[in-house]
Amino acid sequence: MTDQSIKSLLASSTLELHSYEELYKHFHSHPELSLQEESTAATIASHIRSLNAGYELHTFIGGHGLAGILKNGPGKTVLLRADMDALPVKEQTGLEYASKVTMRDDDGLTKSVMHACGHDFHITSLLAAAERLARMRDNWQGTLIVLFQPNEERGGGAEAMVKDGLYDKIPTPDVCLGQHVMALKAGHVGSTVGTIMSESDRFKITLFGRGGHGSMPHRTVDPVVMASSVVLKLHTIVSREVDANEFAVVTVGKLHAGHTENIIADEAEIRVDVRTQKSEVRDRVLNAVRRIVRAECEASGATKEPLIEKSAKFPMSINDEAAAKPIEAAFTDFFGQRFDPNIACSNASEDFSILGTSQNRPCCFWFFGGVDEKTWEEKEMAGRLAEDIPVNHSPFFAPAIQPTLQTGVDALCVGALTFLKNSR
Repeated sequence: MTDQSIKSLLASSTLELHSYEELYKHFHSHPELSLQEESTAATIASHIRSLNAGYELHTFIGGHGLAGILKNGPGKTVLLRADMDALPVKEQTGLEYASKVTMRDDDGLTKSVMHACGHDFHITSLLAAAERLARMRDNWQGTLIVLFQPNEERGGGAEAMVKDGLYDKIPTPDVCLGQHVMALKAGHVGSTVGTIMSESDRFKITLFGRGGHGSMPHRTVDPVVMASSVVLKLHTIVSREVDANEFAVVTVGKLHAGHTENIIADEAEIRVDVRTQKSEVRDRVLNAVRRIVRAECEASGATKEPLIEKSAKFPMSINDEAAAKPIEAAFTDFFGQRFDPNIACSNASEDFSILGTSQNRPCCFWFFGGVDEKTWEEKEMAGRLAEDIPVNHSPFFAPAIQPTLQTGVDALCVGALTFLKNSR
């Protein structure tokens, strides 16, 4: 291409998205849990092959991960990534295409499953971008990689793909780009240079008591009472041990003990999620978690030491200046006032950056909104954004299909062309 802007180039290279809106509905109504994304991956692979666009497809990388490579002459190599897995959430959106799926989790328990984090939008946006960029190949040069990652929700998918020889199968990218739909105004995009998402440490903690008859608590060591004390004390860490000027979150997402009301259980299980954005704060909080758990168990007369096992780990997501600055300039030109170049760092976490940091390659990640603009403005005027706008992981999370999908596709195309456009 000549010195034509990305904005004008994309304006002349539109893609009809009706079929992709239907594909999105398919993914939304057919979610799959982490490590079980078999049908999702098969649908993605089939769609890429159906494009007949010359993508070299590699499947079953790190589980159900897959990547398509489109080589288009000399130039940079750009990796675009989408995650595929869903969550154990019972959908309550009332949508006609709402999920009714149930699956067995790793513990053998049957759970309702929902795309409550928007990964269905990520998949669909990347598939549409893959088609659009392939059609535009006369206007760019280099190598495009479209990567679909499993098991993001549990923090293991990116690392598993790398360890399974991802970069023996695909070229090492010059830059890795990714995005996430969020509870922001639809049609809007936000990113920043530096830290954009928090680090996360997750634990499974088992507390050991002595079970017995519900009528004889004096003959037992009740793990429910023990666990309750632990939970209450853990939630004082941020308010009493972390400087109010620093960021930290401690959440107990699960507490399970026993099976019926007249039996005191032998043990209780707690699942804890810690979010931080500085290493020294992380160390302080994790040390406090371990100290509190052990001390409360000792105070309760536990029969043995608690078992504290790490269940997941997400790195801090940092947008490297080498990738983020060019993206900032391109997004500002394309989206105008709909782009926020200084969006606040999210409390949420991602494993996307491992795809780049494992190869010492720069990364850039951004957010795009999914909340209907009129709804957002009404709730904002009423001062009820926090109360009435469902966030990711909510059973009511239901991004507006448009302009959310168009924005996701546009952002990926702009991001790729920022590094691939040429002067043919």
